[in-house]
Amino acid sequence: MKSIKMFFAGLLAIVAMAFASAANAAIVTTDVTTAITDAGAAVAVVGAAVLVLLVGVKVWKWIARAL
Repeated sequence: MKSIKMFFAGLLAIVAMAFASAANAAIVTTDVTTAITDAGAAVAVVGAAVLVLLVGVKVWKWIARAL
């Protein structure tokens, strides 16, 4: 009985994937990829700011310890 349930669960998963791939075939992703590319510049700026902040705190502590 358990093997029959597992078989039908697997069969259902395969059928669901087949329908999902057929339904997603017509989606245009140009807008999404453009938005992600545009957001990449903002992420780079924020990352650079965080890096500068971390280095600044480390240098400040290093100078304070030397004095």
